[in-house]
Amino acid sequence: MALVLSWLVVGLATISASSILPRASDDPLASCPGYKASNVKTTASSLTADLSLAGTACNVYSDDLKSLTLQVTYDNNDRIHVKIQDPANNVYQIPTSVLPRPDPSSGVNSKNANIQFSYKASPFSFTITRAKTGEVLFDTSAASIVFESQYLRLRTALPDNPNLYGLGEHSDPFRLNTTDYIRTLWSQDAYAIPNGANLYGNHPVYFEQRVTGTHGVFFVNSNGMDIKLNNTNGKNQYLEYNTLGGVLDFYFMAGPTPVAVSQQYAKVVGLPSMQAYWTFGFHNCRYGYQDAYAVAEAVYNYSKAGIPLEVMWTDIDYMDRRRVFSLDPDRFPLSMMQDLNHYLHGHNQRQIVMVDPAVAYQDYPPYNNGAQDDIWLKRSNGSYWLGVVWPGVTVFPDWFNTKIQQYWNSEFSTFFSPQNGVDIDGLWIDMNEPSNFPCNFPCDNPYVAAVGYPPEPPAVRTPPRPLPGFPCAFQPPGTNCQTSARRDIVPSSFRPIARIEVRQASGAQLGLPGRNLLYPKYAIHNAAGTDNGLGGGISNHTVNTDIIHQNGLAMYDTHNLYGTMMSTASRDAMVNRRPAERPLIITRSTFAGAGAKVGHWLGDNVSDWPHYRWSIRTMLAFASIYQVPMVGSDVCGYADNTTEQLCNRWATLGAFSPFYRNHNGYEPNIPQEFYQWASVTTAAKKVIDIRYRLLDYIYTALYHQTTDGTPLVNPTFYLYPQDSKTFGLELQYFYGPSLLVSPVTEENSTSVQVYLPKDTFYDFYTHAKVQGNGANIELDDVDYGSIPLHYRGGVIVPQRVASAMTTADVRKQDFEIVVPVGSDGTASGELYLDDGISLVQKGTTYVKFSFDGRIFSMKGTYGYNPGVGVARVIFLGLGGRPSGCDVDGQGARGWGQNSTTGAVVVPVGKSLTRDFTVSINH
Repeated sequence: MALVLSWLVVGLATISASSILPRASDDPLASCPGYKASNVKTTASSLTADLSLAGTACNVYSDDLKSLTLQVTYDNNDRIHVKIQDPANNVYQIPTSVLPRPDPSSGVNSKNANIQFSYKASPFSFTITRAKTGEVLFDTSAASIVFESQYLRLRTALPDNPNLYGLGEHSDPFRLNTTDYIRTLWSQDAYAIPNGANLYGNHPVYFEQRVTGTHGVFFVNSNGMDIKLNNTNGKNQYLEYNTLGGVLDFYFMAGPTPVAVSQQYAKVVGLPSMQAYWTFGFHNCRYGYQDAYAVAEAVYNYSKAGIPLEVMWTDIDYMDRRRVFSLDPDRFPLSMMQDLNHYLHGHNQRQIVMVDPAVAYQDYPPYNNGAQDDIWLKRSNGSYWLGVVWPGVTVFPDWFNTKIQQYWNSEFSTFFSPQNGVDIDGLWIDMNEPSNFPCNFPCDNPYVAAVGYPPEPPAVRTPPRPLPGFPCAFQPPGTNCQTSARRDIVPSSFRPIARIEVRQASGAQLGLPGRNLLYPKYAIHNAAGTDNGLGGGISNHTVNTDIIHQNGLAMYDTHNLYGTMMSTASRDAMVNRRPAERPLIITRSTFAGAGAKVGHWLGDNVSDWPHYRWSIRTMLAFASIYQVPMVGSDVCGYADNTTEQLCNRWATLGAFSPFYRNHNGYEPNIPQEFYQWASVTTAAKKVIDIRYRLLDYIYTALYHQTTDGTPLVNPTFYLYPQDSKTFGLELQYFYGPSLLVSPVTEENSTSVQVYLPKDTFYDFYTHAKVQGNGANIELDDVDYGSIPLHYRGGVIVPQRVASAMTTADVRKQDFEIVVPVGSDGTASGELYLDDGISLVQKGTTYVKFSFDGRIFSMKGTYGYNPGVGVARVIFLGLGGRPSGCDVDGQGARGWGQNSTTGAVVVPVGKSLTRDFTVSINH
């Protein structure tokens, strides 16, 4: 019988398992008995129970666990935590050192919660429902729960045609397919980010959007898994988790709006980190710059073209034979890298280079130091596990090793020393799935797989052309210039070390003994090898999953955490170098909660129109769902040749992603720096001018996300959750809370269909009012170098009156405040200001803007003086001509109104150190 406790909602509707999962004779799981609940105990905010196997074990993919425990906690009125695990606490769980869990609020009473937990005792199932309506959000009676040593299954019923988002990382549609669809979570080096494949990172969270509200479900599990979405002829819709291990650990978030679910999820996995102001500048990189001269020439050419360049990146080309923490002495000598660094810093620009996790198994300091500290991953016999990456045969750091942070800090402090190394301003980490791409499983002979690695370096040359402003090393022979001293890094002696230790103990969530860590019987749909291990399975092109960390955890369980652990160690190492500054780290592989430490670029995409379009939905997923707001794709595309038209379009689109970087692949790919084409130069200058004037607007949006999880980039349905026509939109979005971005997405097209909800909008360029009616409008004559933008009525936008070549100079410009009046005649907004760099701010300014239809006010706290003021306030959509305007009660001089659009411009000349008002008189 169904048991519904007095502290839970009564009378929940349930869906029988038979209505969702036909007991087909060919289904090996059909005979699995599930569990029955007993010894149920409750408090005002919790429930515990014992779960015992309800019949004969089915042991389909491994051994059924006969006994489990259930723990349900109402963390607060909007979040329920449900965990099913083994009583002995042996089954692996994600360490809290990697993913800290939120503490429940005190004084919670389940009777006041907005969502409710209920259960059926035998066979055990549970439901999550909305308290006010009884609407079922999650219902596991769809199939019996299976909990085996190497396989877990839990299925929930869903409404027909559900609107689901998340379950990344993937490049599939933003709103997920729900028929015969499988989302596999298993980090892999996914060149070209193909559809239908597991990619670099793992975020086992989904949001479901209904007209009645939004809710979220986070599955706290890092094991490889398939999440299956399917139905029967459009009916009996379900979502099913199939995982290779771990426990059934869920957080349910009540919403009821998409933004509320985002905020609630951020409080579970951690609020994103605040970034430095300069990180929102334009970045440039290429894999394949021949030498330091080529990098410097790109810097010079951007300046010569008048295109603002904030950060110059260098790929692994700078390394000596692709070995991390080394410099190519002939092409990227230390003296030239330091000269380049000093040049960039002298022009208020920045430098970033790449670091991979795998370290060459060779006689050089980074390997020797790691061997001395004994921090490399090992085989069961105590020898180092060897793989193959860019430098050839490599070893891999064990991020669980107790000495790993000491090692990583030391290498960073030495190689990136301001005095004796390359004084980088940010960090790019790659290949951290971890990738072992040239070596097929089982990788027993890495030296054979390493033939051709590292690749042959390009030719050594003398500088072919003068570079004005750079030292002698960057000039052709005979140039009258200043010479820099040559410096080198001194190697240490080779000391291979191997120690045999007890690698795995029992208990303490280390994982059950006796598991087959290489060949699990259930084969997840890993795109790198889905044949159950016979040709690679889960270990192909990565570190073998039977490797045991120093702390006893198995790579089988922790594989999906490798990249995010490298991210944490790298952030700590960067802060150790510059303790006072916010570090920028851009990583490829991520896990839930990564945004608290790092940003993400969307991987090795392709220079084609599909990838251009996919860059929108993948950005939206990370920024608005996964809480990794510093995100963007390789603008103009990484692989293959871009085209002038595509690079035009992508340059304008990329300017409205938080992370904005042009990155290109190795030759024979053609160069694609923005200055390579006159038309792209024009487009880039125009759009960067807009981006830079809006820097404080998006910086404020990021600040808001770091304080409560409100996304800085929003899918259309986030802001219009009751408009079902917005649920599937993925080619238009809101950059910040106001700016609607609607790029042209088809080749050779100069028009675009834009859906405008029933609301008021204003053309960004002309300030003309555009009334949305819940229908598409067509915008024509959008040239290749332009992108349609609209202000959303009701949201005030602070922006600079002018742009500049660097973000440091942007900060010297005054503000103008744009007030796009909403449908109700009012508007509001905010502005956050600080010094742009410090981890701990000495003082900040935060102001709120409001307009009630007659009076505009700026009110706030003023702890940081930016040294600039508000030059003017621009009102859009006032209607009619004002008879006058007052600033702080005094008649404003020089105000005017555009005769075509009706925009009213009021000069104010006020500092950003105190409140002021502007009154519109009619």
